[in-house]
Amino acid sequence: MSADASLSTDDLELLRRALHGFLTVAAGPVPPQPRPVWFEVADDGTVQLFTTPDALKVRRLRRDPRASLVVAAPVGEREHWVSVSGPVTVETQGAHDLAARLAARYWDLSDPVHARDLATILAEDQVRLVIHPERVTRYAY
Repeated sequence: MSADASLSTDDLELLRRALHGFLTVAAGPVPPQPRPVWFEVADDGTVQLFTTPDALKVRRLRRDPRASLVVAAPVGEREHWVSVSGPVTVETQGAHDLAARLAARYWDLSDPVHARDLATILAEDQVRLVIHPERVTRYAY
């Protein structure tokens, strides 16, 4: 296992796959209760996701803007995981574009059910959560 403040090439390769990340916010319950989320690594090395502005995680992040995201390779592959932690900003711009990109990454949008689900997401107010990595921990076997 190793740790530093930047994403390696191997980290980026894992994080650019259509895998679920598990988000934990600092102001949450003890013990922490991670939630599965869609995410994207931006060109600047930040990690972003979207959610509704009134989501519990947003309220918690406004009290304590720290979070971590853990992503692991699926069962059947060699063990490989990456954890990104740091401060989070709540951005009012770009959430719908992010949601559309992530829906295309995680869903087959030719499926009418998924297309309707995306339309529902895009009809709601959304915010973009941006994790600014201060610590990246990884393990690969």
